Amino acid sequence: MSDLSHVLPPEDETLAKPARTIRDVARRAGVSIGTASKALNASGRLAADTRARVLLAAEEIEYRPNNLAQSLHRARSMTVGILSNDSFGRFTIPIVAALERRLFDDGIAVFMCNATDDPQREQRHVDQLLRKRVDGLVVTSRRADVRAEVVPAVRGLPVVYVFARIENPDALCLLPDDEGGAGLAVEHLVRLGRRRIAHITGPERFEAVRLREKGWRSALAAAGLAARDGDYRSGRWSEEWGREAARSLFMRRAQPPDALFRGNDQIARGALDALGEFGFAPPDDVAVVGFDNWDVMTAAARPPLTSVDMNLDALGSEAGASLLKMMAGRRLSGAKRLPCSLVVRDSCGAGLRNGIKKR
Repeated sequence: MSDLSHVLPPEDETLAKPARTIRDVARRAGVSIGTASKALNASGRLAADTRARVLLAAEEIEYRPNNLAQSLHRARSMTVGILSNDSFGRFTIPIVAALERRLFDDGIAVFMCNATDDPQREQRHVDQLLRKRVDGLVVTSRRADVRAEVVPAVRGLPVVYVFARIENPDALCLLPDDEGGAGLAVEHLVRLGRRRIAHITGPERFEAVRLREKGWRSALAAAGLAARDGDYRSGRWSEEWGREAARSLFMRRAQPPDALFRGNDQIARGALDALGEFGFAPPDDVAVVGFDNWDVMTAAARPPLTSVDMNLDALGSEAGASLLKMMAGRRLSGAKRLPCSLVVRDSCGAGLRNGIKKR
């Protein structure tokens, strides 16, 4: 037979190379196939150096797992749905960003759907997410009030409500501690020597408003103080309301407040503007604390605004961690309120004291 090697094209080494398997990864890393599988799937408990060794071995031999086969084997799609009605994104964006980071560490991608406030649109999104066979669902909102339950439409699927609440004790709801956050603000003002602490806030139909008022009153009582007549004002979530309420609190009063705790930063910003117009100089004449720690408001205020931070990133991270536990078979339920923190700036005149960080 004649030698045809000189006329045949050279063999394509890339095409000829056999597909690498998890056995090859395990052999190169010096571990069992089970350990290699745990490391590659971000599951189980492994030492950090072992997991890193397996991942490095997989990279060195150019191992490419069959994601479809993996998901079918585990009956998991490695995706999670996020359902929100917060089109503005003031509260949802920090929560979702932290949630996505937490899930990404475990190899899970997210689909986010905005339902506005339309129940039919929301149900359509849920149906679409189910058709994608998501492994779990996170429901979030622009406010932490009670909302309709999603669970009946997705029975058996792990669901976490974050910055949203339903009236079902079997559901897991993660929320900021509004009452505790208000207490932090008032306690701080009391430590600064303030005794006439007024509260201006938003509409009372919001649960957060009612909880923050409760925290304000409880903290005053704990300090041996009482809310004076007229020192509580409920109105709109706006700078205009902050200016209007400040006018009613400070004009024509023999003893105006020496401190203001505001229900949100917009109201506080409006109040700061008005106080200067009335001849009061914050923080010397009156200390001011807001709520939400919204940098758009706090940094632009004059003086920069001390504010309660709801720690939305911690809420998002906790939601991701909780969902992973539920996807692994854990049963989690109940309403869990995560602590707020106080970010001290110049509007309360505190400086750096009492172990509270000033920004």
